Amino acid sequence: MPLDRRTALGRMALAVAAGAAAGCSRKPPPAQPVPAGASVLALGDSLTFGTGAQPHESYPAVLARTSGWQVHNAGVSGDTSAQGLARLPALLQEHRPALLLLGLGGNDLLRRLPQEQLKDNLARAVALGREAGAQVLLIAVPKPSLAAVAAGSLTDHPLYGELAQAQNLVLQRQGWAEVLAREEWRSDSIHANAAGYAEFAARLLATARAAGLHIHTQP
Repeated sequence: MPLDRRTALGRMALAVAAGAAAGCSRKPPPAQPVPAGASVLALGDSLTFGTGAQPHESYPAVLARTSGWQVHNAGVSGDTSAQGLARLPALLQEHRPALLLLGLGGNDLLRRLPQEQLKDNLARAVALGREAGAQVLLIAVPKPSLAAVAAGSLTDHPLYGELAQAQNLVLQRQGWAEVLAREEWRSDSIHANAAGYAEFAARLLATARAAGLHIHTQP
């Protein structure tokens, strides 16, 4: 092989390797602490809205009191991921959150809507949040199963873990799954009660602290 051809091939290989390395490094920056008083947007359905409890007992309301954040409850009962996604741009413009708590998908799964569509809607919501300058915390939803509820053994739907890994997201694992699996934390088979929402808010805050999104300060 002529020397100039070997040189050209060598340079091409180095360029490909450099490009691959650059592609592997394109990850979101590490979580940044969200300061007290910052705007936080909780996007979701009835579990975010707080069905089964009073408005001040919803998880966003409890989280606001325990975190020091200004948590805006954007939960709408019955919303699918597509409906939540459609509301998101206006909510981002209105509240300009530093953190987006993304908790959609329960109604998609209950209605047996296409799971790939759900995953795509969640990914688009993540992209919109990041484009607006917000960090995103993804909240896993359990696989629907009345038998599992009765047995106290709900588990997260796997698509949330898959999306969190692909998008390098902070994930709230087994939050709703463990709350809704316990009768004393439920108002019905698919909603929490006041104690359940308080428990979920505590778990979510612990997840945020472990990820570096929230720094505990003494009062």
